[in-house]
Amino acid sequence: MAININILTLFPEMFEIFNHSIIGRAKNKGIINITTFNIRDFTDDKHKKVDDYPYGGGAGMVMKAQP
Repeated sequence: MAININILTLFPEMFEIFNHSIIGRAKNKGIINITTFNIRDFTDDKHKKVDDYPYGGGAGMVMKAQP
């Protein structure tokens, strides 16, 4: 039975590094399965925007919660 790892990210190409080294060998042997999901694929916004400003202002960004 393989271990399944799901990664939600804005940058799925960054995790292609897992195709190499020890983790890459484990993937090839079927020991682990790593799946990446681009969060932008699930937004209803026509610009694929997924971040928003914090309620009440202040520094930083938060993930937009769509209705």
